Amino acid sequence: MSDLPTYEFVTTAMSTTISLQLVGELHDAPSRAADALGWFDLVERSCSRFEQSSELMRLTHTRDVFTPVSPLLFEVLRVAHSVAAASDGAFDPAVGARVHALGFNRPWRGGAAITLERHDTDATWRDITLDEAACAVRLERPLQLDLGAIAKGFAIDLAARALAAVAHCAINAGGDLLYRGRNAKGDPWRTAIVHPRDERARLATLTCEAAEFAVCTSGDYVRRTARGHHLVDPRQREATSASHSQSVTVVAPQAAIADGLATAAFVLGPDAGAALLQAQGVDGCIVGADGAVHMVRGWGCTEWSIGHE
Repeated sequence: MSDLPTYEFVTTAMSTTISLQLVGELHDAPSRAADALGWFDLVERSCSRFEQSSELMRLTHTRDVFTPVSPLLFEVLRVAHSVAAASDGAFDPAVGARVHALGFNRPWRGGAAITLERHDTDATWRDITLDEAACAVRLERPLQLDLGAIAKGFAIDLAARALAAVAHCAINAGGDLLYRGRNAKGDPWRTAIVHPRDERARLATLTCEAAEFAVCTSGDYVRRTARGHHLVDPRQREATSASHSQSVTVVAPQAAIADGLATAAFVLGPDAGAALLQAQGVDGCIVGADGAVHMVRGWGCTEWSIGHE
């Protein structure tokens, strides 16, 4: 049996490379891909903390009043709020000021540094009130929102929805992934997880029999400044990088959930992080600060091969 046709499309958005693989006979593959890739630009325009004109930054400038927002931004904030509650604040969309203080004050691929207005470094997700009926948000303190730990996963999910009629596809947004169906050979999709201390080495390889699944990784090895890496521990009063993990990979039905839970589990560390992933019904691989590998079977759909095969 010959391989099925594969159509590949690549663009840049959200400070990373976005690629699509569409598998099967598709006469309209370019238009389908354009629709899917367009969501990354839209999410970035809505949720970026680096553009003063973004909807997120306009919201950040309000306080003590319910502000109507777009359904897109509201849903990203709703998911972020849910992950924050489930992790008791280990994931927190109100950490923008502390991330800024660590030196992450400009887009990763370059650009002008942002300047923060007055903000409260003690602010947490509990200072964000959502009114679902009105699609409105109230900020109880002057705070800096940062949706970087979940917005990319959300964009992946929207792109996947735009490709709903495509039975077999893969979306890769800077190493955060979503797979549907099978690859061109008719086999389950497989992906390698990079070792957090050697980018040339493979920590593990995973396969998943689910019809659709996402794979998202948070690690301390990608974005760093002189003061630390970009994964802040929101539970600390000062701007402090989380130190209990080297990396966390989560496999879940949706990318936004995998993205947010990977960040939360990274902050929590192996024991509490594994308990969170188990309780949320997802699979995961946590590498502790000591390099020990901890596997989590919450969903039970994933097969892992640790190390080189």
